[in-house]
Amino acid sequence: MNNPYLPYPVRIRSVVTETEDRNLKTFELVFLRPEDEARFQYMPGQFAELSVAGLGEIPIGIATSPTEKGFIKFTVNKVGKVTHHLHNMSPGEVMGVRGPLGNWYPWEILEGKNVVIVGGGFAFTTLRSSIVYMLHPENRARFGDISVVYGARSPGLLLYKEELAEWERRKDINMHITVDSTNDPTWKYNVGFVPAVTKQKAPSSENAYAIVCGPPIMIKFTLPVLTDLGFPPDRIITSLEMRMKCGIGICGRCNIGTEYVCKDGPVFTLEKLSGLPNEY
Repeated sequence: MNNPYLPYPVRIRSVVTETEDRNLKTFELVFLRPEDEARFQYMPGQFAELSVAGLGEIPIGIATSPTEKGFIKFTVNKVGKVTHHLHNMSPGEVMGVRGPLGNWYPWEILEGKNVVIVGGGFAFTTLRSSIVYMLHPENRARFGDISVVYGARSPGLLLYKEELAEWERRKDINMHITVDSTNDPTWKYNVGFVPAVTKQKAPSSENAYAIVCGPPIMIKFTLPVLTDLGFPPDRIITSLEMRMKCGIGICGRCNIGTEYVCKDGPVFTLEKLSGLPNEY
């Protein structure tokens, strides 16, 4: 039996600074042992624990799609001791990855449906994984229309800028990129908060599911918009990634009522959350 506390050793292959404030970096990691890579089977929506020996570990959503082979990606926000150390690490250095953990977006239910993705800030990681997964040539025909609303405070804080531009050019996905405000005269996309732009673009709820991931305040004001657009609670899916702790239900610090977010989630429907204590 595998030890659930033992991370897989991985080597940093590349580091990309995503935002102009340099607080968000994307780490591309490769497994040192092929058998570990074979065990690390995941789906979009799951997370993992990134660890540095002697410092600790942090839960981070997996940014890669399982259709991308040979590496995994994580976008890390510099907010604490472990993340500060990670931001100072360089390609070639070795660290640990424990996982995959948690559940995932319900892809078997989403098949044949239109999918609306609403994301904000650095919580776009698992949504990036989802978009890449759905757009893969082997998967695209499994889903209907794909619409995305993604926003950040300013253009310099958007993640995955090259991919955003690529998706914007595609005909098989509807991209709505927005920023809260900007003085950039070259900005050609939307200006406004994510909930307001979602309401303005009004993606259809017919035969559709909505996936929402972002800062709690964004989620709070986006959920009523989706409800007004006709999405029932069982077709609004969100992620409580910020509640993640140990990842395997041992520490008990992520529970909401009877649910352990790290084992029963982090992905929940609004219908499920409505029956839980308002602790999230």
